[in-house]
Amino acid sequence: MNPSPHILVIDDEPQILRALKTILTAHNYRVTIANRGEEGLAQAAAIRPDVIVLDLGLPDMDGIEVCSRLREWTQTPILILSVRDAEKEKVKALDKGADDFLTKPFSTEELLARIRVALRHAARSKGPAEAIIRAGDLTIDLAKYVVKTGDLEVKLTATEYKLLAYLASNEGRVLTHQAILANVWGPEYLDNVEYLRVYINQLRKKLEADPRKPRFLLSEPGIGYRFSSE
Repeated sequence: MNPSPHILVIDDEPQILRALKTILTAHNYRVTIANRGEEGLAQAAAIRPDVIVLDLGLPDMDGIEVCSRLREWTQTPILILSVRDAEKEKVKALDKGADDFLTKPFSTEELLARIRVALRHAARSKGPAEAIIRAGDLTIDLAKYVVKTGDLEVKLTATEYKLLAYLASNEGRVLTHQAILANVWGPEYLDNVEYLRVYINQLRKKLEADPRKPRFLLSEPGIGYRFSSE
């Protein structure tokens, strides 16, 4: 029998640490806590957790630095905790390798959903790349370059397909505008955020039941987009 997933929480607020440990333990996760950046780095190396929950405001070092140092040797999913209106810090953390973020205060359901996504992402990264990605009635066949909603094939332009494939291959991860533009169009397009919005809207019209309330292609205002299969 495989042991339950191990979550490392790095945060300096005692009430947050207590709450997260109580919630995660109640849902059968193993939990290790650290209240300083250096301690968190040491624990990460010692226990090799399945997911790291990292607060950006630590007393001994910046959370973004912790994220950067972790990414020097591990690809363990990193879920950032941040306060509202900290978009610049969120973007910096994502650019340094964080996978996702939660804005305080957050609900138990949202926390658990993000951890499930992080665990799925970690499992996929350890195994062979998936040729077919499914989310609800949406199917993306990366080997055949075919996209379907239900049994109906959806016609996409080459750029629309490349954008969708990049987002879906990183399911659950928050991808910054600049990361998407660089990977889909090239580094010379880093400032063309409006260009990206146009293509996202086109994809939503073709793939979403209600483009105004997207299920798959989600916006992270001021930051970027995420593909969701939840």
